[in-house]
Amino acid sequence: MILQTASPIPSTPWELVLASSPETMVVLGITMVFSLVSWFLIGIKWWQFRRLRRQSRRFFDELGRSPRLQEAYRGAMKLPPSPFNRLFREGLTFYQQLQPGVMKEGGTGHGALSPTQLEALKMVLGKEVATGRDEAAHYVTWLATIGAVSPLLGLLGTVLGVMDAFIGISKGGSGNLAAVAPGVAEALVTTVAGLAAAIPALMAYNYFANKVSEFESELEGFGNVLVGWMAREGLL
Repeated sequence: MILQTASPIPSTPWELVLASSPETMVVLGITMVFSLVSWFLIGIKWWQFRRLRRQSRRFFDELGRSPRLQEAYRGAMKLPPSPFNRLFREGLTFYQQLQPGVMKEGGTGHGALSPTQLEALKMVLGKEVATGRDEAAHYVTWLATIGAVSPLLGLLGTVLGVMDAFIGISKGGSGNLAAVAPGVAEALVTTVAGLAAAIPALMAYNYFANKVSEFESELEGFGNVLVGWMAREGLL
């Protein structure tokens, strides 16, 4: 950017943006895209965890109304698909494959699992917990990436802007504060934009990462409850 005495001096941040060099405009454009993407992901994850919370409430309410495992299973399968009834279904389906006929009305079979079979059942439940966790964590790491890259992108724009400002000063032959200030202020605009994109993204990442951890713990807890329930009814 070559400073000219005849050009008006920007007096507001918006005027600084409009008077920015092409390099600064490119950095600002990319940063704006990052910011829009982060807010879009924040909206998606907020809706997803709100739905998971509603599914969890309905699922455990249904379990609370069913004293027997088979009754709870039939009631849970009537609910809309969710990671909770999927975990329930996979656990009992695997058990039925190990002990055919035990879960049926009037079924025969001793029902007890060997230590190896019990460990296999726990591995199946753990796999379903991991699948639910991965689905809940989808796109969360993108927020961390945006939060980490945006300040660096803003710093890149600042460095380019300062370099451009000093090149303009050397060409114009003026080094007073009035000549330097607009160029430096323009360079700092990208830093502000980078921070504005990074701060919400990092806050949202920490919030949703905590939600993922809570959701995983809830699934693991139900898996343990399911194993205990099966043991209480003599199925293990």
